[in-house]
Amino acid sequence: MTIRYPNGKPYRINNDKKTNENQPKKKKVSYSNRGMTLEEDLNATNDYYLLRKQAVIHKKPIPIQVVNVDYPRRSAAKITEAYYKRASTTDYNGIYKGHYIDFEAKETRNKTSFPLKNFHDHQLTHMKMCHEHGGVCFVIIRFSTLNRVFLLNFPLLYKWWNQQFEEKGKKSIPLKEIETDAFEINYSLSPRLPYLKIVDQLISERNA
Repeated sequence: MTIRYPNGKPYRINNDKKTNENQPKKKKVSYSNRGMTLEEDLNATNDYYLLRKQAVIHKKPIPIQVVNVDYPRRSAAKITEAYYKRASTTDYNGIYKGHYIDFEAKETRNKTSFPLKNFHDHQLTHMKMCHEHGGVCFVIIRFSTLNRVFLLNFPLLYKWWNQQFEEKGKKSIPLKEIETDAFEINYSLSPRLPYLKIVDQLISERNA
């Protein structure tokens, strides 16, 4: 199926997000790594928070306009071409302790850095506006090969985003810098990714 942005350009999934169907599945290491994607882990975590009335945070639906549909047989239909009605912003948003929460979730198979090409201009613009209006904005990054997850606050992400356009600017964020500037989220049983503990710190620092 081909999905396109409002300007007609095709939406291409980053190679880091693609799954090789021919690649054998990795063995389960522990209860904290069950072969789930970052999105699945976050959805499970948000369901946990919602059930316990700690926060109301959901994955944003992506509005798609279907253009072409094939009917290989009468009992089945397959969408072959569709367009985004508008450019997507970030993956998740909601409310926590009276604060607006807005964040993006990204994965990479790189072991030493996180490519900035995984972000889009409109996503950074959206988070910047939300941040300026008092929202708590950040990105959750997973190094899938290393099975490590980090929460990077928006101001630091924005600093790295802007420096790439400077002369000799880096096109990725080194893992060593992420280890220094970001917060690592350790997997747990319930919730799977307890990121709200870190959000509490971001709120406290902002109110200080």
